[in-house]
Amino acid sequence: MKIDWAALGSVFGVSLVVTVALVALFTLGITGLSRRERAAAQGESTVLAVTGAYACFAACAAAVAYGIYLIMA
Repeated sequence: MKIDWAALGSVFGVSLVVTVALVALFTLGITGLSRRERAAAQGESTVLAVTGAYACFAACAAAVAYGIYLIMA
């Protein structure tokens, strides 16, 4: 049995980058929701914060759905 170390390293690198990006995107969504609460307490508009947060969560859901699709295919 021979291990293709280049392919293994490539898979590790891509999965590490995608994981970090997905966590960062989810964190941006949580941050957007917290800004919404802070802006609502100050009487400011919350449309941009809510839209950004929902866009981040939708992108996270799309990435997870694509990963499940790749596993199933």
